[in-house]
Amino acid sequence: MGGNNLETRSLMDELRTYDKTGGLFDLGHPLLNRVAESFVKAAGIGAVQAVSREAYFTATESVSGDNGGMPPGIGGSRRNRFQDFKGETNKKTIEALVKGSGKESLQWGLAAGMYSGLTYGLKEARGVHDWKSSAMAGAVTGAALALTSDDSSHEQIVQCAITGAAISTAANLLTGIF
Repeated sequence: MGGNNLETRSLMDELRTYDKTGGLFDLGHPLLNRVAESFVKAAGIGAVQAVSREAYFTATESVSGDNGGMPPGIGGSRRNRFQDFKGETNKKTIEALVKGSGKESLQWGLAAGMYSGLTYGLKEARGVHDWKSSAMAGAVTGAALALTSDDSSHEQIVQCAITGAAISTAANLLTGIF
């Protein structure tokens, strides 16, 4: 069958060759390939998550009034809401949606690309991939992610570094158990 002809290839043909080629990118070095692929995948997930979350909040507010049917303490403290997003369809609202989802997808991509690159680099430098490498990569990634927030304080940066180290260490230690 003409599976190599670009015009006649189906989606299934593309998916079958994706596993054989080793990824989305060939930038000349495995570290660059890994960072770029992780960034793109996580950025896409971040954008979808941001838009779907905003659609949910907009729908619940339009059905249940301003608080969305949530308890009083939760409804007003939605930190991740896009500024200037009011649930209306005007130019300012669309711009706020694009700007907010773009920022969030950049944060997700930064975290995934940085973590992936650090774990790869530490594995190459140390010769082993263990919980120590995961902890270091998670801590650096957590601190960098905290720096992307609007109101990053010293305490928040340290807390995110500790959280990143703990999550990545737990993920490394639990690999293969489940």
